[in-house]
Amino acid sequence: MKIKNLKLKIAHGGFTMIELLIVIAVLGVLAVAVISAINPIEQINRSYDTGSRSDAEQLIGAVDRFYANNQYYPWQTGATDTNALGNLTVIDPTTSGVDPIGRILNTLSGSTSELKSAYITKIQGSTYNYLRIYNLGDQGSSTYTCFGPKSSAFKLQASQRCGGVTGPNLPTDLSSAAKAIICAANAELSCLP
Repeated sequence: MKIKNLKLKIAHGGFTMIELLIVIAVLGVLAVAVISAINPIEQINRSYDTGSRSDAEQLIGAVDRFYANNQYYPWQTGATDTNALGNLTVIDPTTSGVDPIGRILNTLSGSTSELKSAYITKIQGSTYNYLRIYNLGDQGSSTYTCFGPKSSAFKLQASQRCGGVTGPNLPTDLSSAAKAIICAANAELSCLP
């Protein structure tokens, strides 16, 4: 008789309702622990910062390609023009075709097609984390594109790159006025390159 009952139990094996509820409860506790450890707000902010960094890289790449083809920058009118972007100029919805940023965007999205119009619309959007562009204007000066980071990781990286309010760790082709903007206390900007 015992052997017959044992064979029935083996043939109809499975989990009881209690066992399933315990497993579901354990999985739920683990899911809550993982979600709280990941910090979803920080992850969302980090994704915004990664997008801003990508947009900054695209803008620098477009400026570099334009310069390689024309031997002058898109905010200049020709090779003999010495205009520089001497301050960190903000790209925002108020940018028009007559200011330096407007000329840059019009030139890079116009006949040269270095940037697509969808990109221009995106970086000028009212909810966008605005980019700032800078070039000292001297021979060999780099073009910098900066943005205000939202995530703790990017903020820490920007703060460490500055090394203080005067920006002693920043490249030498940034003016002291630009360094002061980039390294403003508790509002450091993340800049490329």
